[in-house]
Amino acid sequence: MKIMVSGGGTGGHIYPALALIEALKIKDPTTEFLYVGTEKGLESRIVPDNHIPFKTIKIQGFKRSLSMENVKTIQLFLKSVKDAKKMIKAFKPDIVIGTGGYVSGAVVYAAARLHIPTIVHEQNSVAGITNKFLSHFVDKVAISFESVADQFPKKKVVFTGNPRAQQVVNETKIDALSEYNLSDDIPTMLVFGGSRGAEKINQAMVTAIPELNKKPYQILFVTGNVHYDKIMANLDGVQLNGNIIVKPYLNNMPNLLSNISVILGRAGATSIAEITALGLPSILVPSPYVTNNHQTKNAMSLVNNNAAKLITEDALTGEKLVEVVDEIMLNDDVRKQMAENSRKMGVPDAADRLIVVMEDLIKEKK
Repeated sequence: MKIMVSGGGTGGHIYPALALIEALKIKDPTTEFLYVGTEKGLESRIVPDNHIPFKTIKIQGFKRSLSMENVKTIQLFLKSVKDAKKMIKAFKPDIVIGTGGYVSGAVVYAAARLHIPTIVHEQNSVAGITNKFLSHFVDKVAISFESVADQFPKKKVVFTGNPRAQQVVNETKIDALSEYNLSDDIPTMLVFGGSRGAEKINQAMVTAIPELNKKPYQILFVTGNVHYDKIMANLDGVQLNGNIIVKPYLNNMPNLLSNISVILGRAGATSIAEITALGLPSILVPSPYVTNNHQTKNAMSLVNNNAAKLITEDALTGEKLVEVVDEIMLNDDVRKQMAENSRKMGVPDAADRLIVVMEDLIKEKK
């Protein structure tokens, strides 16, 4: 089987694609792949690093205001569709799947015009503009949140979950906390604002640490590489007790998650998929800087099922952080119930579900 994949711009579009590719390789090692992205996007580094054949097209997004740049955007889109058609004809994929980002718009649209089976995968609870556009041309729309279903043509929608969920569940489970001088037997919260960190979460943690020092639970506080030096300077003179460890970044994050009791962090689609697949309680601080405030909507899907607590960024203070963390970390019954509710929402076989949709579509189109 030959599969063309396209998605870029953010990790939220790229990592689900990589998780799907990994699951397909496990099922059939002879499967061939071609990943199409952009030269400057995050995918241009991540995909080749995973030893996946990679090609690029040039494309850009529309400006929200009237601009001559939008004329250029249309010209680039038309050219990129033409370039994508050449790649498709050369590679001859059995199916093309897009996971979001402007680049997938051109690639999946080109495939649909060439009558190749096509799928888009929507990770968020709010449909991305590219996927909404593509939904009118593709054969199937795979979704990760039931709440997004009504934003696409009803007959095309299928709920699969996010392939990243299956990937994280299948990670090797090891006692990893001892590597950070923490006990594997004490409830532990991971504070993680994403690969680059989240400044407001970091600031609240710095303020809260004198109080958190006194707690019977443990905290692994990951600042992000770009914030680490500033955070450590702010903590100069503050005694860090053995229950709090501060790190810039974690290389073994997937292995570590199975040792964590609670996560405090953002509400991106990949994070939600991981949290629910592992059945973890969470304290979510949605980023207010994302399109259509989709992280808040992602978070509310968990909050409404009593699987997470939400703190808006403008309400996040050191005092509020300690208050909400204590509600969960100091109450085993609360933590256990939230974990159970989170697990019920998880889709630990998401990649397998998406593969079934792909295989059925290929058979149907033959």
